[in-house]
Amino acid sequence: MSELRSQGWFGKTDKMGFYYRSWFKNQGYPNHLFEGRPVIGICNTFSELTPCNAHLREIAEVVKRGVYEAGGFPLEFPAMSLGETQLKPTAMLFRNLASMEVEESIRGNPIDGVVLLTGCDKTTPATVMGAASVDLPTIVVPGGPMLNGKFQGKDIGSGTHVIKFAADMKTGAMTPKDYLAAENCMSRSAGHCMTMGTASTMACMVEALGLTLPGAAAIPAVDSRKKILAHLSGMRIVEMVKEDLRLSKILTRDAFENAIKVNAAVGGSTNLIIHLLAIAGRIGIDLDLDDFDKLGSKIPLLLNLMPSGKYLMEDFFYAGGLPVILHEIRKHLHINAITVTGKSHHDNIEGNYHNYNTEVISTIEEPLIAEAGIAVLKGNLAENGAVIKPSAASPALMKHRGRAVVFETIEDYHARVDDPDLDIDETCVMVLKYVGPVGYPGMPEVGNMLLPKKILEKGITDMVRISDGRMSGTAFGTVILHVSPEAAIGGTLALVENGDFIEVDVPNRRLHLDVPVEVLSRRRQNWTAPDPVADRGYASMYIKHVQQADKGADLDYLVGSSGSKVTRHSH
Repeated sequence: MSELRSQGWFGKTDKMGFYYRSWFKNQGYPNHLFEGRPVIGICNTFSELTPCNAHLREIAEVVKRGVYEAGGFPLEFPAMSLGETQLKPTAMLFRNLASMEVEESIRGNPIDGVVLLTGCDKTTPATVMGAASVDLPTIVVPGGPMLNGKFQGKDIGSGTHVIKFAADMKTGAMTPKDYLAAENCMSRSAGHCMTMGTASTMACMVEALGLTLPGAAAIPAVDSRKKILAHLSGMRIVEMVKEDLRLSKILTRDAFENAIKVNAAVGGSTNLIIHLLAIAGRIGIDLDLDDFDKLGSKIPLLLNLMPSGKYLMEDFFYAGGLPVILHEIRKHLHINAITVTGKSHHDNIEGNYHNYNTEVISTIEEPLIAEAGIAVLKGNLAENGAVIKPSAASPALMKHRGRAVVFETIEDYHARVDDPDLDIDETCVMVLKYVGPVGYPGMPEVGNMLLPKKILEKGITDMVRISDGRMSGTAFGTVILHVSPEAAIGGTLALVENGDFIEVDVPNRRLHLDVPVEVLSRRRQNWTAPDPVADRGYASMYIKHVQQADKGADLDYLVGSSGSKVTRHSH
């Protein structure tokens, strides 16, 4: 092991050494902690405003025990916590800001290795992006899912059942009393969404990337084994510092390919695309939108979890967790890719991949769906691409031609969707504009528009929906997302009008607006870009610098890394 980075602060014997050590000692730290122990930064996204992360303060204390046991010096620091359920206008607007905070906190402080405590979905990519731009030894401890929701004797899932119950309320199939009762039954423990929403997808992503100890993704937040994992992670990060096992040694092209394929096998969120692209950009890996289709679309769906299936994350853990998935699809993976253990996935799961419930985790010989990965569509309506999750969509709508019903803004949608006079039927294509990275701003999870009341009352539960926004990983339906270029910067989506016909052909990866070129040209000449939603502060900076969805929606000046070196002192 070369000299610890932290000794550039604590190992000095001059005035600056006095500065760096003395002020720390107001917390009661004795001299020997500064004498060559690896300093481990515990990046904590705890916040009471982020329900999914509200238990991470306790997890941090357990990590510290492990760090101390292994001979390290743990120091906890906060990071901006992004609560998808609370933060307006969307947590995604602030993912890049949080990544900046994490990056500069790690680089500017006497830290040798990092433990990232994550939970609600944006906190995982934000912290990994920030850490990747510094490239120190780093391990992730996912906060874990909630226990299964329970309502009227049945399991209910975060987000997935919110959508179903909201539709039932529209049609009168559910009473306000039952609606409130379900609200009290769904989120009944600490942790993040227990469906295969984006938070669970991100937990599976970091395990597949090799950034967690084996089996981390599925352990419920309140299970004592989550604390065991946290303790062992604290111990392991100290050894990673001694081994100089940096992020760049783990986050290889092979690791990213593994994450894409695992996402298909678990029925993960479309949001994986936008986050994995951004992480790849930070660590310098060449990854593009087409890779997600080429690598993942032919992978079978093995995990029977909502919204693509029946069960929930607690059941996934009891069935054996992600090691079972890794074993089942091992022939599709770079199974010898290195992980934070210093060993490969193959070594990590050897003897630890028992499937205790084949109803929850299918075998690769008998998958739930033979080809389940995310599909990338292109055409004149999405020159740079759009995405759809076939495992959560209606097979009958995979090839469809329908009349466009256009909502110009999210406010327009809310104002008119339930208007009895809205000219719409189940064969139409619902189109929502100006909800992309620039237009909203921040690309919110509004793409899975609830259907009009009069459609739901006919017993119809799905229609083709298209937007430049995202949807929650807990959502379902034939929803085409991430249309790029987005409407706000003049993408063809901006030119769609009521009555236009749109052709969707998922098997042939085609998304086409059936309007003559000369008509589109005239419309483009008459189109005027909307005024920016913000003209000051971070949101204004975001609008000016955010990349499009097909690039990961990072800020253009954040792509890449600056390393860990800081040459100047503060006094």
